[in-house]
Amino acid sequence: MSRFSRRAFAGLTLAAFVAGCSAVENVKEALPKQNTEDGAARIDARVDATLERMYLEYPETVQLSARASGMLIMPLITKAGFGFGGGYGKGALRIDNVTQEYYSASLAMTGLQIGAQQYAYVLFFMTDDALANFRNSQGVEVGGNIDFTGGRQGETLRANTTTMLSEVVPMVFGQAGIRVGVTLEGTKYTRISP
Repeated sequence: MSRFSRRAFAGLTLAAFVAGCSAVENVKEALPKQNTEDGAARIDARVDATLERMYLEYPETVQLSARASGMLIMPLITKAGFGFGGGYGKGALRIDNVTQEYYSASLAMTGLQIGAQQYAYVLFFMTDDALANFRNSQGVEVGGNIDFTGGRQGETLRANTTTMLSEVVPMVFGQAGIRVGVTLEGTKYTRISP
């Protein structure tokens, strides 16, 4: 393959990925809302288990959550990539330990990367303004990552618009899989009705 055809292939792959993500979201919205309570109960159960694990493994997060105006808990994010990549997960926004809304997180990544990874994360909104900004925004976060995940532990260095522009404390834990990469990454948070 010549250089031009590789670039064309890469461009077409990225375009297909973006179009596919959009199509999946449109299909999900068009489907009838069946088992809404079951879906919500399933997400809430996973959120409860994630918080329990986080509080057990990282006791300092108990005080952090008590001071937070709200928390977005994403119990399981799965992402994979080879050059281009993506990821997805569902979670809940809790205020005063009560679920207020459900969200999905869709990720798109490009850069030097290979592998697959799963992890949980919690965003602690430390001020009412930060929480309001998240709830009223279009839900897009752009950032750069240097990731290494191997076995049951991983290290991640992150810089993104959520942590830089608002008073939000991210907690990433429970990393598993094998993934290495330096990426430019975008995350779209979408309010959902499970």
